[in-house]
Amino acid sequence: MARKAVILAGGQCKWGVREAHLVDLFQEAAKICLDDIPALKPKNIDGLIVASSYAGRCSFQVNTAPVVAERCGLKPTSICTRVDVLCAGGSTGIILAKGLVESGMADIIMVAGGEKLYTPQKWEVFYSELASVDHDWDGAQGMGLPPPFFALTAQEHMIHYGTKKEDLASVSVANYNYASTNPVAQMQKALTLEEAMNAPTVVPPLTLYDCCPITDGAAACIITTDEIAKKFTDRPLVYIRGTAQVCLNSVSANFPGTHLADWKHTKIAGEKAYSSAKVTPNDIKVAQTHDCFSISEVIEVEEFGFCKKGEGGQFCGSKQIEIGGKVPVNTDGGLLACGHPFGATGIRQGIEIMKQLQGRARHQVKDADIGLTHNLSGANAEHTVLIYGRTPVK
Repeated sequence: MARKAVILAGGQCKWGVREAHLVDLFQEAAKICLDDIPALKPKNIDGLIVASSYAGRCSFQVNTAPVVAERCGLKPTSICTRVDVLCAGGSTGIILAKGLVESGMADIIMVAGGEKLYTPQKWEVFYSELASVDHDWDGAQGMGLPPPFFALTAQEHMIHYGTKKEDLASVSVANYNYASTNPVAQMQKALTLEEAMNAPTVVPPLTLYDCCPITDGAAACIITTDEIAKKFTDRPLVYIRGTAQVCLNSVSANFPGTHLADWKHTKIAGEKAYSSAKVTPNDIKVAQTHDCFSISEVIEVEEFGFCKKGEGGQFCGSKQIEIGGKVPVNTDGGLLACGHPFGATGIRQGIEIMKQLQGRARHQVKDADIGLTHNLSGANAEHTVLIYGRTPVK
């Protein structure tokens, strides 16, 4: 019988501005992850995939995976490695773990992601972000800094589709309000539309609440097969039904859309993931999209087929992304309010979808059986999508 990958357990430490070292954050997250399934012990885990892009730059820590394994009491015998796909590192780790356990090369893999971005000095984080794009092209032009890039994207969406500033603010309000009851989120406060609209401008039209914060934090999850998972838990199993990773460009000059608000690569990633999972956009009951900026979520709900192209602003503004709407999105607060420690984000998303599909989420979506997670990476270059479900692909 074919081996089918599931997400068995997950946990994240408190995200925000932390005094702990990066490896300490990994240790916290790993313990919380293992506590999620008390029967699961470090000795049961035979693989470790670590997702972290700034470990060397900000934490003076290279050779990260063996160090994390030692600190977490793990002794991997199938794989022990680190992936660097910036914002998509965690979801990439889950995809790799899925392939390893389904092939039989590993049985139980911990995927752990984390960053310590506030060290050594906050200003260095912004300077370091230029390293995420081509040094000789976008880096030289300053396009590696996310706020200006996504502000241009928002301006384009407003020009082409009539999106309003209120539509962007509605995304921030929804996600902050989800996070207000999330004890591990960075921003634990409710937000009104008036507050979001009147916040200080970062880069027009984006205000403070339209932008995700810089974050220290880590998260970890366990990927194994369905038959192995049954030995450790009687919870409903959550299968990784389908995946896709699409990279059509790196430099902004080769952007695949007709303009910056036309995300063809996102659409392709969604279509490939839907195909591999044998589902359609109408099957998605809950989603985690990459809301690094409010405009991102507006465009993503379009490209994933939750609404028509150009109607993302209206879709979000009419509360279709909230509980009771067509597709609740980022029900734990998303990047905007949970924070964004790059390598950990895709794992946090997977954990929230796992809980939703098991009926134990804080903001539970009724009858959730299929969920989607999405990360973009770099200057909107690479897009990674995973589809989770209560049943496997047949």
